[in-house]
Amino acid sequence: MGGMKPSHPHPAVPGVIIRGGNDIASAVAHRLFTAGYPVVIFEAPQPLTVRRGMAYASAVYEGHVTLDGVAAEHVRTVREAVALLRSRAAIPVLTAPDAEGLPALEPRVIVDARLRKKERSTSRVTDAPLVIGLGPGFAAGIEAHLVIETNRGPNLGRIITEGEADPYTGEPVEIAGYGKDRYLYAPRAGIFRTPLDLGARVEVGQVVGHIEGESLTAKVGGIIRGIVKDGLAVQEGAKLVDIDPRGDPAYLSELSRKAWIIADAVLTTIRQRL
Repeated sequence: MGGMKPSHPHPAVPGVIIRGGNDIASAVAHRLFTAGYPVVIFEAPQPLTVRRGMAYASAVYEGHVTLDGVAAEHVRTVREAVALLRSRAAIPVLTAPDAEGLPALEPRVIVDARLRKKERSTSRVTDAPLVIGLGPGFAAGIEAHLVIETNRGPNLGRIITEGEADPYTGEPVEIAGYGKDRYLYAPRAGIFRTPLDLGARVEVGQVVGHIEGESLTAKVGGIIRGIVKDGLAVQEGAKLVDIDPRGDPAYLSELSRKAWIIADAVLTTIRQRL
């Protein structure tokens, strides 16, 4: 598929493992799957994904998710992942530990799409014949063979063969005149509790949730485009809520142009290198 021949004799060994199931990772998975590559997404047992409506990570909670016509399904074992790869009915979202999944699946490519922003990646070039890192935290030749630029601007999607991607800026794109005010962050570590979910409408000053008794209050009115699942443990500073002031439910599950640009860069990289 796509010119990729696994070294392992098992015909269902995947060509690509994607670390992370967020919205950017999901666009990558979608693009590679539709191009014919066998893809497995590795996710945490309790993903802290905010934009769950546009993320295959949601399959961990929902069991099955479809984005733009391509489905993903939660699996707990390598055996289940391989069976799903054979059928191509959906992209497997595997929650088995890396230490179990990587040796068993022997991927030709790893795309580290966890977007940890300020942290160095734990990936290494020794993890697979081709390791691709998305965004900051990767040095070409150390944590990844190649790095894809994820910051908006003229370099978005650039394939970096030497050095690193631009540092994380922390400044989101403005929507209807609002930038960082659209987001709510954890004031401390603890359990996030909320009665709200994706698509809920909120007003300025409305309490959206609590962490250890401290309220999180909306700074803008609109529709909840992203929110961490109720009852999950979060770290101080973690992004918890994304409010879209446009108030249009159509944006809840629509993958962004940015995500598709990055996905196209990953596909181009794989086609050039393998």
